[in-house]
This record gives sequence, structure tokens and C-alpha cells, in this order.
Amino acid sequence: MLIALHKPYGVLSQFTTDGSKYATLASFNLPPFVYPIGRLDADSEGLLLLSDEASLNNTLLLPEHRHPRTYHVQVEGIPDDDDIVLLQSGTLSIQDHIVLPCSARLLSNPKHGERMPPIRQRKYIPDSWIEMTLHEGKNRQVRKMTAAIGHPTLRLIRVAIGSFHLTDIELGTWRELTNEERLMVFER
Repeated sequence: MLIALHKPYGVLSQFTTDGSKYATLASFNLPPFVYPIGRLDADSEGLLLLSDEASLNNTLLLPEHRHPRTYHVQVEGIPDDDDIVLLQSGTLSIQDHIVLPCSARLLSNPKHGERMPPIRQRKYIPDSWIEMTLHEGKNRQVRKMTAAIGHPTLRLIRVAIGSFHLTDIELGTWRELTNEERLMVFER
């Protein structure tokens, strides 16, 4: 079984509480014996896969498989072309790790509803959106990458894994993937 959940902000990617204020996956009435494949931090949103198939972990998560994950990232300020090239280059260092090359581009107007609670707004500092597709998943990697180019992340939404896009799953809901959708998850 492979499930796609549209994880809201403020939810841990685990079933048990860690003593924090955050909700857990237990509140989504998921089938028994499923567990998250990968994770999204509590302050991130979007596509989270869950399964009862242990073999999927290696296929989707091991860095040598370079499985693509796509994010929409709202950042403080407006990155210029040099910033985008640096994100893409594979030369950016975060905490003594050189990240793999990724794709990155500015987005003009992604259709995402307002987050609850809303992101912080600054009167004189604009914000913008970047689409990034990564092939590795280091801890808080996207946030560290945008901070390294001088544009801190305000909001982070995973919108796709492989070629499966989070398009028709409402925030806070989940569904089991069809056979065709499963194949899309594993496409590179």
C-alpha cells in the first residue's frame, strides 16, 4: 500500500508525540501498519508518502538512487540569476557538505492558499517563490540552501515526488495511490 498525504503545517512526520505543541500523523486516521517514507519537518507542508512496504524506503530515500523531490519555496527577497545558478551548481556548501546539483527556477505566481498561521510579512522586504527539484534529502536542506544564498525560507511545500504531483489531494487529507500513480512516484 502506498498513500499520499497532503501534510499541513504544524504536523510531525511521525505517529507519536515528541512532547512539542505539534500534532502527529495519528490524527489522520491512516490505515494500520503504515509509516512515513522520508519526512517533512513540522514547519513544512505538502506531499508525504506513507507505506507498509519496507522495500520502498531504499528505493526512494537512498542518495545513490537520486530520486527527485520537487518543492515550492517562498523566500525572503527576490533571488537574482546568480543566486539561481548557485542553487543549481552543485558547488553550494551547507555544514561541510557540498549539495548535489539541483534544478531551480523562479516561479511567478504559484497557486497555494494562505498558510495557517500565515507567514511573517515584512513591510519593505518583498518575497518570492522558487521551484527546486533535489535528488538528495539532507536534514532541512532546502532551508539551508536558500539561507546560504541570502534568501531565508518563509514557507516550504513539497509538491512532487518523482513525477507524481500533489494536485488533487486537499490539505489535511490522504488517499491510496493507484497503480498508475505508483509508477509516477518512481519515475525520475
